[in-house]
Amino acid sequence: MAKELNDQNFEGEVIKFDGVVLVDFWAPWCGPCRMQGPIIEELAKDFGGNDKVKITKVNVDENQGTAGKFQIMSIPTLKIFKGGEAVEDFIGVQNKDILTQKIKHHLA
Repeated sequence: MAKELNDQNFEGEVIKFDGVVLVDFWAPWCGPCRMQGPIIEELAKDFGGNDKVKITKVNVDENQGTAGKFQIMSIPTLKIFKGGEAVEDFIGVQNKDILTQKIKHHLA
């Protein structure tokens, strides 16, 4: 299951993590976010055994500090972080295969 992040634990879970983190910025009222959700959960299962990958979610309504810091204007927005830096941005619903490929690319 994708790990739910908040304003309090984002830095420790993402910025200070020595690996690759996919962050799904979403909200429960967002239709496209509900379409993206099952894909995020599949990725969490697929990468569950890899201690160098985290698949996470941030509810932008409940965590406006983090959403503001990363200038989230549209949801879903997905960001891939590596070594604490955002290295990829995606806006809108994304295909599982593309996300898997991008995560693996940043692991290499």
